[in-house]
Amino acid sequence: MGSIEHSGAGDRRTRTKEMVDKWLDERQRMLVLYCKLAGIESFSPDKPEKQLLRDFCQLLIDYVAFGHFEVFDRITSGDERRGEVIKVAQAAFPKISEVTELAVAFNDKYDLSDHIQPLDTLNKDLSILGEDLAIRIEQEDKLVEALLR
Repeated sequence: MGSIEHSGAGDRRTRTKEMVDKWLDERQRMLVLYCKLAGIESFSPDKPEKQLLRDFCQLLIDYVAFGHFEVFDRITSGDERRGEVIKVAQAAFPKISEVTELAVAFNDKYDLSDHIQPLDTLNKDLSILGEDLAIRIEQEDKLVEALLR
């Protein structure tokens, strides 16, 4: 009987690792596009960079949504039983949630698929978003460390 319980714990650990790997992969892909965008000197809606911006916005939303709906929902729904993980998640969630809202606002402003947005403040907004993402990543890394223990 003990092996069945151990197998269940092993399955949960495997699912946790797969979830974390997917989250970190989405984060890495989003950061690569962020760096490409941040390296562009000037933007105009008729340049090819608009597709890069559109792609970045999509990845940004996918990444923040995954953290919110996959990771935190799993922890808060009772699927996570380790007290340390729950404690770290509760401490990290307010800041992560705040940055999620800022990322959604950035997307709403710059997702060029549904409207034309002047891009004169994009560099400034990218800089602010980058600072916010750095704070979020710091909090996520604490959670990832707890999840993988």
